[in-house]
Amino acid sequence: MALLTASGCGGPTGRSNIARTQPLDPGEMTLKLAEPKNDRARPLVVVLAENTGTETTDFIVPYGVLKESEVADVVTVSTDPGTVTLIPALRVRADMTLAQFDAEAPAGADIVIVPAMKRNDRPDVLNWVRAQSEKGAVFVSICEGAWVIANAGLLDGKSATTHWFALESIAKRFPGTTWVRDSRWVVSGNVMTTTGVSASIPASLALIESIAGRPAAERTAKGLGVNAWTIEHNTSAFSWTAKHVTVAVTNWLAWWRHETVEIPVEGGFDEISMAMAADTWSRTYRSQAFATGASGIVQSRRGLHVETEAASSHRHFILTKPKSAKTLERIEALDDIANRYGDATADLVALGLEQRRSKSRHGD
Repeated sequence: MALLTASGCGGPTGRSNIARTQPLDPGEMTLKLAEPKNDRARPLVVVLAENTGTETTDFIVPYGVLKESEVADVVTVSTDPGTVTLIPALRVRADMTLAQFDAEAPAGADIVIVPAMKRNDRPDVLNWVRAQSEKGAVFVSICEGAWVIANAGLLDGKSATTHWFALESIAKRFPGTTWVRDSRWVVSGNVMTTTGVSASIPASLALIESIAGRPAAERTAKGLGVNAWTIEHNTSAFSWTAKHVTVAVTNWLAWWRHETVEIPVEGGFDEISMAMAADTWSRTYRSQAFATGASGIVQSRRGLHVETEAASSHRHFILTKPKSAKTLERIEALDDIANRYGDATADLVALGLEQRRSKSRHGD
């Protein structure tokens, strides 16, 4: 069972250096990128993972979206060999370790994507991040990946944002950074930071636009069934209420109603929609998603290696097909959760994703 705090390492504290902004000019929120290193035709992008815990959507979605765009060479890099445990769901294998990447690419990456991590102050990760920065890499933190690059010192004197749940605590910890509300992503120097989990798709499209221009981003969005992406955001729309706490505790304690959600996968499956489904269903406090398949390790459509478990029909809810996010404004799994568990639970999940839901239509 995954707790909401899996998407947020911090908690509310006293107010600090948090700026409520006017609408930002998207033109000023575009990363300025140098030419790819070593005369590469395309930039080399690393999607970083910490083996003991890396946020599911933060990791998989940027990987899948950038691979779909074909504007960059994308590799997944983990701290250690073997299994990477994703939070709140799934297990994957990265393409290589930090040591292997350093041996194969001594000039470093052009772009490093940093998801939220369970161990956001791990010394070897922070040292590697600093080394990549010194080699000229640009950084994109998704959600609470901001903790990692802040701990590495990359946000000193910059503006940044992160998941709503962590804004107060990270602002108190890092007063030398201006923490920004009401913007889906913030670009400051060589760093781009984003709000919560659901910002992964718009931020990835914005990154593609920085790499290859608006037409490439629009082409990728169309291929993924995304209608639009925007920097506009309303941070104040997200906060814990007594109702959220009650729903979380009630769902958690009612263990006899807990379910396992099976997501059957086979070679060539769509990792983006699968990740969003697994992440969403694993935030209800009463269900946990797993990828199931026969081979043990299955390769996705865009090359990600996902570990699977044996399928079981005993007290399991089986998703016959992972649904895709048709638009950025609505995650379809939230509607399915509302149908199965009620609107209150779907609203709780949306809060953890930092995703606005359409008006409730189901009974609780």
